[in-house]
Amino acid sequence: MNTSPTLAPQWPIYLAEARCELLRVVRTPAFVVPSLAFPLVFYLMFGVLLGHGQGALPLLASYTVFGAMAPGLFGFGVGLALDRERGLLTLKRALPTPPAAWLLARVAMATVFALAIAALLLAAGMLCGGVRMPPTQAAALLAVAVFAAWPFCGIGLLVGSFVPANAAPAVVNLVYLPMSLLSGLWMPLSVLPPVFSALAPLWPAWHLGQLARLAVGLPAQGAAWTHVAVPLAIAALCLALAQRRLRRE
Repeated sequence: MNTSPTLAPQWPIYLAEARCELLRVVRTPAFVVPSLAFPLVFYLMFGVLLGHGQGALPLLASYTVFGAMAPGLFGFGVGLALDRERGLLTLKRALPTPPAAWLLARVAMATVFALAIAALLLAAGMLCGGVRMPPTQAAALLAVAVFAAWPFCGIGLLVGSFVPANAAPAVVNLVYLPMSLLSGLWMPLSVLPPVFSALAPLWPAWHLGQLARLAVGLPAQGAAWTHVAVPLAIAALCLALAQRRLRRE
């Protein structure tokens, strides 16, 4: 007779954690409304109205990345800083749950929001901007949006593990807004001084923007594999540094 204890499957715990995280965020209008509305409003203003349709497709690609950056950066950067200050992170560590459950739950939340933002922008481009693309390109753009959220989850995790809660929103915005500008997500880098174009490959958002351009059939700089490898390498480095910081706490 086998008397060894049987381990319960852990996947329901991960699903429950992801569901609770998504509900928590959905019930926070201060997070939901800016995350969904800002990329859409900016795209309609600059890509459709002021662009007279000529920038509808290029800005659809760039604003998809711009929108996908926010859930990971703010969800981890601000959310983790608040959890550390309130002691919720310590409580989660004391609970009999898998250590990675809260981490994967927030990654899932950022992924869902990135996908929703990309779908809204895609619908706006087709309905208001005259964008036409085959289903394969639309699916590729949605896939880039999902992928774009992940590196910024790692960057947000690093920010949230170091920065106090009261400074986290300002620090996240200092990462989010300048990187978007310097990566050419708001306007072509050709209108800025040449030094910004030379430094652009340092930023993960630039690589993701090039990947989005490739997804919709626009010309891009560099090989596709580098635009995948560089953001993943930066995310891995941020994850390692954040893990080291959180272990010290």
